[in-house]
Amino acid sequence: MNLSLSKRLSLILIFSVFFNSLSAQEDLWKEQNPWEGVPEYYQKWNYPDFQFPSGLATWKKDRVQVSATLQRLLGDIPARPQKLKVKTVFRKQMNGYILEKFLIDNEVDGMIPGYLAIPTHVKGKVPVVLGMHGHGSSKDNVFGSNSGTAQDVLALLISKGYAVMAIDSYFNGERRGTGPAGKSETQSKGADQETSTFKINLWFGRSLWGMQIRDEQMALDYLNTRPEIDSNRIGVEGMSMGSTRAWWLAALDERVKVVVGIACFTRYKELIEQKELKAHGIYYFVPGVLQHFDTEAIMGLIAPRPFLALTGDSDAGSPISGMKTLEKKLNTVYSLYNENERFKSIIYPNTGHVFTDDMKIEMLDWFERYLK
Repeated sequence: MNLSLSKRLSLILIFSVFFNSLSAQEDLWKEQNPWEGVPEYYQKWNYPDFQFPSGLATWKKDRVQVSATLQRLLGDIPARPQKLKVKTVFRKQMNGYILEKFLIDNEVDGMIPGYLAIPTHVKGKVPVVLGMHGHGSSKDNVFGSNSGTAQDVLALLISKGYAVMAIDSYFNGERRGTGPAGKSETQSKGADQETSTFKINLWFGRSLWGMQIRDEQMALDYLNTRPEIDSNRIGVEGMSMGSTRAWWLAALDERVKVVVGIACFTRYKELIEQKELKAHGIYYFVPGVLQHFDTEAIMGLIAPRPFLALTGDSDAGSPISGMKTLEKKLNTVYSLYNENERFKSIIYPNTGHVFTDDMKIEMLDWFERYLK
């Protein structure tokens, strides 16, 4: 094959850019030297490295134990009420959907405010996506009430025929000022309420994280009462803290059929190795987890349900070395079911802790493929 000089130069340029990009990414990964600057005592601790078995039958037995251990570690979580107490605050006809605001009494420490949007251009029961906000945001960000928010997925999902739900987590949105110290904790962007709620739950033998997941399960309970919703087609998506809630919820509740997590594709050992414990709030620290397993065991409970992880390579809360380990381990467990295509991880180069338009397109494609 004879190529002109200009074509050969073009090919050289293309390959040069490609390999330089790969080299730059590899250099970034290499820069994350494990344990550099971490005191020696912590380096010697016994960190778990969960190994999935080689056979599906063995894993099906093991996963029962992993799930039971997780439930125990979350603490003495109160049982959810069998009959929900729900108040509809308003119901409005919007452009292409009906918007409802509701309050669910969690019957422990307060009301759970939330939104539910149901498309009006779809006949019959509709699939639903439970959107989970990040650490510093709220249900309003998921629903686009705050202009310019990257976590807004309402219009995109409604246009494709999905219902959308979002609730405020414990120290966010309308729940600020409802913690143990009441209104006095509204002046510090939720940090005081987050900490005091974490503390008081520890006193009662349970984790704040377990209570947050309990609220999300109550949201699922409410969806199951709605005649417009196809309860066999429930997906979850979330950014940051919402991502972590998404894959924890799916791990513990099989009513969730499809998962998309944006950021926080995190393995705990590598978080310690890279000195990035500060990158995550105290809310999700569950006592005793690392005496048993790292996050691959939790995420492994999702298999064989579809799980998509979208993460930036420069996100401090998700060290690249941990993500590469998770990819290998989760590919292993999905292969036990012969469902490798149902797990996908995309690591975006030169990208931080963000939810980009490209990620939203990937999210939508995933739901279109597996939730429709």
